[in-house]
Amino acid sequence: MSIVAIDVGLKRIGVAALVAGIAIASEPIMRKNRDQAANAVNEMLKAKKASKLIVGLPKGGASEEEMEKRIKHFVSLLEFDGEIIYMDEFGSSREALEEIGGGLTKQKDGRLDSLSALVILKRWSDFRG
Repeated sequence: MSIVAIDVGLKRIGVAALVAGIAIASEPIMRKNRDQAANAVNEMLKAKKASKLIVGLPKGGASEEEMEKRIKHFVSLLEFDGEIIYMDEFGSSREALEEIGGGLTKQKDGRLDSLSALVILKRWSDFRG
């Protein structure tokens, strides 16, 4: 069983997983539409045998309510019967660039999104002690 974190964006979904105590950024999911992305996340959760799903929610900012609504709607499309936990993702992309990215720039291949999911996973892990 593993714990998976996702950073849901409009074009990409970053993915990170905690397996056997080791947190790793995984292959991001490129988003064509909501249904395709939900199916891809469902397949990934099954493949990783996820028992918990940590979902980043942006706190703060002008579009906080709109993004929370979109992300929660997306999560409602998932066929996941494990525990779903929402964590603040504010600043996770900046933190990923500064602390983990090692020269990575904002690219469109999703690597930064998965590193952001890794930051979200670390925050959850630190939060729960």
